[in-house]
Amino acid sequence: MKKKHKIIGGCIVGVLLLVLIVFIGLNIISQNNSEVESIISMMDSQIEKEKEFTIEGHTLDNPNVIVNPYGNSPLTALVIFETSEETEVSVTIPGKDKNTTYTHTFEESKEHYLPIYGLYAGKTNKITVSAEGKTKTIEITTEELPEDMVLPESVKAEKSKLGNELYFFTPSSAGYTVAYDVNGDVRWYLTNYAIWEMNRLENGNLLLSTERLVNSPYYMTGLYEMNLLGKIVKEYSLPGGYHHDYDELPNGNLLIASDNFSSGTVEDYIVEMDRETGEIVKTFDLTTILNKEDGKSENWTQYDWFHNNSVWYDEKTNSITLSGRHQDAVINLDYETGKLNWIIGDPTNWSEEYQKYFFTPVGDDFEWQWSQHAAMITPEGYVFILDNGNNKSKIESEYVGASDSYTRGVMYKIDTENMTIEQIWEYGKSRGSEFYSPYISDVDYITEDHYIVHSGGIVSVDGEPSNQPAGLSEGKIELTSDTVELLNDKVIFEIKLPTNNYRVEKMSLYNENETVTLGGQTRVGSLGETSKDKTTLGFNIASHDFSEVEESHNISITKESDRLVFKGQFLRGTDVEVLLYKNGLMHTYEVPISKKPYTALCVDIFTEEETENGIVVTKYINQEGLSGKYSIYLKINGILYNTGKYVRF
Repeated sequence: MKKKHKIIGGCIVGVLLLVLIVFIGLNIISQNNSEVESIISMMDSQIEKEKEFTIEGHTLDNPNVIVNPYGNSPLTALVIFETSEETEVSVTIPGKDKNTTYTHTFEESKEHYLPIYGLYAGKTNKITVSAEGKTKTIEITTEELPEDMVLPESVKAEKSKLGNELYFFTPSSAGYTVAYDVNGDVRWYLTNYAIWEMNRLENGNLLLSTERLVNSPYYMTGLYEMNLLGKIVKEYSLPGGYHHDYDELPNGNLLIASDNFSSGTVEDYIVEMDRETGEIVKTFDLTTILNKEDGKSENWTQYDWFHNNSVWYDEKTNSITLSGRHQDAVINLDYETGKLNWIIGDPTNWSEEYQKYFFTPVGDDFEWQWSQHAAMITPEGYVFILDNGNNKSKIESEYVGASDSYTRGVMYKIDTENMTIEQIWEYGKSRGSEFYSPYISDVDYITEDHYIVHSGGIVSVDGEPSNQPAGLSEGKIELTSDTVELLNDKVIFEIKLPTNNYRVEKMSLYNENETVTLGGQTRVGSLGETSKDKTTLGFNIASHDFSEVEESHNISITKESDRLVFKGQFLRGTDVEVLLYKNGLMHTYEVPISKKPYTALCVDIFTEEETENGIVVTKYINQEGLSGKYSIYLKINGILYNTGKYVRF
């Protein structure tokens, strides 16, 4: 009987203890009465803006004209009006000549939401709108270009052989996501950073990176599907984020270069995302396909051993082609099985087990590619590559210096039965080091014998060509991107810009079935659950005032729609933890204070300098796996601070 009483008594004590913990916990939470600032996302702000897009009472004679309707595309406008009958509407945006004038006819409707693209900056643009047998001239005034807008150093154009498409550039260094016409005039740009690949989907929308980092130095949370007005139609989020490239599959799904951060390596993971649900339905983990220790280039590291910078799906062969910069290798995988089909590159320093996957060169004037980008399969079945041309050897004693290097677009014909390879076309070798880009860059196939070669990462240090990206160079640095369009081996267009650009795409302003649909913005996918370093029962009383460290470490704590963002500046070696407390449980998240020794800083827009005050670091804590109201604490070198703030998921 006494034993039973002891058990009952123990249970009562346990319950009382738990109640006490919860009670004290609630007291602690009650002290944290300031909710962290919520950052309104671009998509959410755009939903609010659409409330201004009224059509009632507006006719062709009295249209509703909204410049930069979504707040991030300044050289666009929306013209809104009604007609009594269903009718087609034609729009003309005048340029300086026929190559820079844009006309589009919209499908029949009574309600007209007309996207106007290609306006000149800092001018009153006189566009014409024709409907129901009437033509109306509408004046649209735009703001001046930003002071830091990058303008061409030179433009050469054989206009008789060119249409009125524009050249869309994504930045790698200073600059904007921007489109230039054949005269070199800016006719479209975004105010938010969108890096990496930007291309038009089958539905006419653009697909481009978000402006939000998921991990340093340039891994973004995912992708935006967007029209040229700047409206975000859909946001795609991925646990491993997005970098470099993607491809749209025939089934509409997206094949995306991503990361598996739990593996301890980066840029060696490709995922297929279901376009409708955001679910990851297929993965390709290169650590299970290749040996990390093989084929090392100068820039190889254990952390970034492959450095995949392109993704290309070929429907004819049902295969995926990837570009591994740090192994000087273009590889091809069977889409269904993920098995290796072939490798293009110098087989030196590759294990015997991989030798069967390499091709034997045939023909004259053959050269391998080095540190390549933008590998694709042309409609003819050729392999088209941007050969950056770094070092031109895997043997250090045979490295070629930057002053003797060159970048080229190169096309190979491969025979997969006999495993032979023939070089059938190139451009850039004859231009030598002045066209040499040690990183990034692009090639594009327009039609047979009609190509673009983009040397986007030309770097000069103290007047001499450099082998290093801009973000890893020291001295007097000059940056250039040089983009050449060729038709039947003749240059018909060339534009030089005083910055580095990742890629370029030649696209028309309007797609065939251009429409504007209000509403309908959606988010799919997930950033995944942030790993907790530990979860403990109970709490520690914070005896130190947060204001002591908030200002000295430039600490900010904000909330985005899907995560908590902690930012601060700390010296190397500082022990920093973010703690979230709720109902007796404390979740702890370590904040690493370090800088990785990057060897391929493809984008230096987001890099933070280390100063005498320390390194600016950011910790993202995703909402997945969290629910409710959490008090926020901070621990620095073992000292606990109560921020007085809470976050609600």
